[in-house]
Amino acid sequence: MSVKQRPPTAILTRGFDPTLSVGSARPAVFRSSTYVFSSPEAAERAFDIMAGRAAATPGENVDLVYSRFNHPNAEILEDQIVPLERGAAAAAAFNSGMAAIMTAILAFTRPGDHIVFTVPIYGGTEHFIHEFLQPFGISSTAVRAGCNGDLAAAIRNAPNLRVVLIETPANPTLVMTDIRQAVEASAAHNPRPLVMVDNTFLGPCFQHPLVCGADVVLYSATKYLGGFSDLLGGIALTRDPELIRKIKSWRGLFGNILQPDECWMLDSRLPTVTLRMNRASKNAQRIAERLAAHRNIRRIYYPTLFEDPEQVRIRLAQCDYPGAIISLDLKGGKPAAFEFLRNVKLARNAVSLGGVETLACHPKSTTHSAVSAEELEIAGVTDGLVRISIGVEDWRDLLADFEQALDSI
Repeated sequence: MSVKQRPPTAILTRGFDPTLSVGSARPAVFRSSTYVFSSPEAAERAFDIMAGRAAATPGENVDLVYSRFNHPNAEILEDQIVPLERGAAAAAAFNSGMAAIMTAILAFTRPGDHIVFTVPIYGGTEHFIHEFLQPFGISSTAVRAGCNGDLAAAIRNAPNLRVVLIETPANPTLVMTDIRQAVEASAAHNPRPLVMVDNTFLGPCFQHPLVCGADVVLYSATKYLGGFSDLLGGIALTRDPELIRKIKSWRGLFGNILQPDECWMLDSRLPTVTLRMNRASKNAQRIAERLAAHRNIRRIYYPTLFEDPEQVRIRLAQCDYPGAIISLDLKGGKPAAFEFLRNVKLARNAVSLGGVETLACHPKSTTHSAVSAEELEIAGVTDGLVRISIGVEDWRDLLADFEQALDSI
């Protein structure tokens, strides 16, 4: 009788058979473009399943076809990442976070359809919505993060709604959106749209969208999953394996699967995701609470420091821990933000987040520079806003670095 394994065990044991890798204790890298079929019948069966003309039966070993569609390292990674995401049944790996977002949305939308999304959201996602989806004939409605009544109304009134896309906490203001309320509003819409959540800031350790009823969880695996700022990747996970099957069919068409070496690297990082995220989150909370009263900070954005009752309610109901991203709205606007970034010594002035090192950037002139001024104002992304991704250094050294940089303004 099999015993259900807990996630820290499952990510080290499931999805990998050492006998298929000449006894290697950990997965090897399989650099191959094509694979030899066990028989002509197996080849036919593999193509039928890959094209969606048939479905694999439970426990069936389907021959691999070609690395644009799948390969051993992707299969191992996708199997071993599922236990990390509570409620997940299947996963798909991509060569970037944007590839995961783009493919998931395009798999379920067509010209004439509509999506509702929260703002602020990652700048690349917003650029994709406005510069690709809209000319392609897929319209959209933006709703400010945390305005749950407005989000429910937008879902209720949207014509031909197919996708509700939520990034929570929002990038870069960290405002949280109630996933369960969005799911309930979507359930009342006919036909019901899919609820997709970009969980990059808090997942998979501190927030569990699938448990809240979401259909698809999306990640830039470049961030906390990878954790060392040395690879690009994206992940989509679902409660319903049929959704992943459809997403993978489009991934095969677009050719944006994650390559074997990066799959191997990312898989090796999974056992330490929780350790790294816990350390970074504890660092961030200590730093945020001590910086909150600094004279040169107009407002500090961090989940445990929000005073709005609705934000407090969402955090307590939806998030296990507050995470490692802090945003500072500095007095003095853009000149103050640039002076702060010029003077930090330990933190690196770079985009991205979720690495073991601390990174800081000015979103309005970098990650969100393609977003319209109107939407930036609605979203609360100001000239003085600096986003900091706290790493695993000693928090006291980081605090001293931030304090001297703030004092220099």
